Amino acid sequence: MPTYSLFPCATRWAIAISSSSAASRSWRPSPREQGSTNPAQIALATAHSANAEAHRARHAYRGKGADVVEYADDRLGTASRARSITYLRDHDVDVVVIGGGVVGSGAALDAAARGLSVALVEQSDLAAGTSSRSSRLAHGGLRYLEQREFSLVHEALTERGLLLDRLAPHLVRPIPFLFPVGRKWERPYVASGVRLYDALSRIGSYGGTMPRPKSLNVEEAKALAPDLDAGEIAGAVRFHDAQIDDARHTVAVARTAASYGAHILTRARVEELLREGERVTGVRVEDETTGEHFDIRASVVIAAAGIWTDEVLRMVDAEASERVQQSKGVHLFVRGQAIRSTTAIIARTPASVLFLLPWGGDWIVGTTDTARKPSESLADPTATEDEIFYLLGQANRWLARPLRREEVIGTYAGYRPLVAEESAETTTQVSREHMIFHPVPGLVAVAGGKYTTYRVMAADAVDAAVTDLDDDAIPASSTADIPLVGAVGFTDLWADRASLAERGDLPVKTVERLLRRHGSRVSEVFDALEADPALREPLPPQGRHLAAEAVVAVSHQGALDLEDVLARRLRITPESPDHGRAAAAAVAPVIAPILGWDEGRVAEEIAAYADRHPLARA
Repeated sequence: MPTYSLFPCATRWAIAISSSSAASRSWRPSPREQGSTNPAQIALATAHSANAEAHRARHAYRGKGADVVEYADDRLGTASRARSITYLRDHDVDVVVIGGGVVGSGAALDAAARGLSVALVEQSDLAAGTSSRSSRLAHGGLRYLEQREFSLVHEALTERGLLLDRLAPHLVRPIPFLFPVGRKWERPYVASGVRLYDALSRIGSYGGTMPRPKSLNVEEAKALAPDLDAGEIAGAVRFHDAQIDDARHTVAVARTAASYGAHILTRARVEELLREGERVTGVRVEDETTGEHFDIRASVVIAAAGIWTDEVLRMVDAEASERVQQSKGVHLFVRGQAIRSTTAIIARTPASVLFLLPWGGDWIVGTTDTARKPSESLADPTATEDEIFYLLGQANRWLARPLRREEVIGTYAGYRPLVAEESAETTTQVSREHMIFHPVPGLVAVAGGKYTTYRVMAADAVDAAVTDLDDDAIPASSTADIPLVGAVGFTDLWADRASLAERGDLPVKTVERLLRRHGSRVSEVFDALEADPALREPLPPQGRHLAAEAVVAVSHQGALDLEDVLARRLRITPESPDHGRAAAAAVAPVIAPILGWDEGRVAEEIAAYADRHPLARA
């Protein structure tokens, strides 16, 4: 079994073998030099060494300041943020990326891995917008086959395979689905579509990772999902797709970018684009934590701002037409015992499809797909009662025991940044293809797409930026071959989870949850536990997270306040009946020393969190 940082004198070695970054430390010892004959240790170190060699080869090109890349630190926190601000005040970079969602983080990684110097600026937190408000699926989009978007589906399924097999196996996992049908003639129709979906997933290098689909009669479907209404279904089709923790994945992408030397700067709002003639030459930002303003000079700016893309584009053309259409998606969290099923369920609705997805002991029910109303907040979308009852009604069409309003323990809502189409009558008809815009020299923007295809979108955006840089020495994208932070070594650790639990004096279920959230970077959690055993205390209300994870959220994962920790790192806010208020009271004193909060600030932060999440809000 590998040695973990939970144990005395092992921290340095554990960090070395568990790092998924190709840009890790040069002092990494060999397990053979350590006297180890453990195959798992040797395999981990061998994989890590291969990644390091690939990293050095990719960095034959060096951009502005890129000589620091090889020894970069992937820890995101107040210290790294301060260092980045100091550096960026006095140094130009090759690329500034606007937006800390999954596409922006992906663009930062893609550019940094090509040897370019990169700064990412985000007005709020990593994944604060759409990237933490998805259906939490890494999928091709079965419904898009009906719209004949075969290329999009194949591309997304290829990316799903990459995520499962190479990039983030700790954060992405297969999940079985049932697609119930209401009439007998629909079963062969749906089955043929699912078989095409499966076939598209097997074309290319990363196919064939899922079991084959199967057509089921009513009895077989009920055996898997007892709460399906036998009177409403005429059978079902079983297939597999994948789930992803969207916010944690986005943070992992950003940390991996940091490991390649990218500066990740949150709470940095872009006030204007700097210009020299027609050319964009950087950004002016406001540090939201201090109110200070400073410029970041760059050769090219990539706007990966999601639903804010039009605002960025209007900084260079106040009369620019709308490029992004905002489609609202609402999801519910329902108590686990409310639905008896061993699989996820996808069902037709009059407008689109509905998902019933198991998640952490509960169920996600979603989603809607409607145009955003002008009266709705862009920064903080919420679910209305009409939307909640709509989703419950659509779910209850297929369930023998109707879901009740009181079984909804939480909700979340977000906006999809779709490429605007005048011909589309509803947002469900708008294509999920992405588009690259190059409105003026020095500025590239990307919009549209699906969460699953973030890597392709990021690569296309950086390709456009490279064209603008006009330097043939810059290499092509290599992110298909770069495992994210926590990926390397995860499989070995998962196989040894029982032994890890025993040596760590933790329940096996707890270790499984930790591995699924942190991968091989579980060593960071164990470091925190070793430093303070009291941090093994489970957090309220469900007890699914340890206090140590809150510490890691601020020390390694870039969280700067309670909202960052509870809403996006631990996901307690949308998943608990009290919206994380009890957890906030428990977490604030724990993270206070790292963030420099005194007792008065702790009380203020708890009160601010409670004000943001009133109990009356479902």
